[in-house]
Amino acid sequence: MSRISGIFNILATPFTADYAVDFDSLRRLVGFQMDIGAQGLTILGVMGEAAKLSVDERRAVMDTVIDAVSGAIPIVVGTSHSELSTCIALSEAAFAAGADGVMIAPPPMEDKSDPAILALYSKIAERVSGAIVVQDFPPVNDVIMSPAVLAQIAEAIPKARTLKLEDPPLMQKIDAIRGETDKFEIFGGLGGMFLLEELRRGASGTMTGFAFTEILVAVYEAHKAGRMDDAEAIFDRYLPLIRYENQPLINLTIRKAFLHRRGAIADPTPRPPFNPIDAGTEEEISWLLKRVGIDDPTQRLNL
Repeated sequence: MSRISGIFNILATPFTADYAVDFDSLRRLVGFQMDIGAQGLTILGVMGEAAKLSVDERRAVMDTVIDAVSGAIPIVVGTSHSELSTCIALSEAAFAAGADGVMIAPPPMEDKSDPAILALYSKIAERVSGAIVVQDFPPVNDVIMSPAVLAQIAEAIPKARTLKLEDPPLMQKIDAIRGETDKFEIFGGLGGMFLLEELRRGASGTMTGFAFTEILVAVYEAHKAGRMDDAEAIFDRYLPLIRYENQPLINLTIRKAFLHRRGAIADPTPRPPFNPIDAGTEEEISWLLKRVGIDDPTQRLNL
């Protein structure tokens, strides 16, 4: 798990106009993210629309991305599934293909107690051969994992010592977990909205699909080097962009609109069901890019 640190882009899944997976755009997007400095990729996450893909499509996306990256940067593959056997099969396929880790959230559970959650991850760890990123994102499964049970997972399961934390208040939960264990590498999310604060509380990086990955990398690198003034200045300059992209209900659609404007994908439309954006939102995107000084979004920002 030593390769999993820094800024991981949660890769979008591009689709054609008739909603088939666009593998040409997927390869283009992988190259784009690497060119703008992504330090790792997390694929088939919530914002990768994994829940809308068949198992065969998920395997094809995974194989395409791993082949395109060719070992240049680490890859974490989302393998969450309502059926545990399918989750295990997807996880083992990911490791066989060369993934550095798999990201797993608990499925919807009748018994959401701490012992049941710990037992679930213990069972998964017994059956998969590599590292597990524990995904703590209650909206996807209505399972709230306490700092205590997360600490128990890290202490008891050596394969599960990376956490993707998206259960606000994020910074307070980081501190609560750190008060229980020092064995977790903790990553934030939520569009990068709290990256600077997360890093100050000891996060190891973030995993998010924000369309301007190079901004988050610049913040992370400045913070890592102890240049806090630079980290704050970069983050604060582009915070309007981060905030706007992360709007509830339409965040995925806005993110794909940005990626399309950046030339990274051919078609910005998510696979149904999704919430569309209107002409006013498209105009606001143009206004916002101008406000933060991005003249040509197709180019890597000079930070």
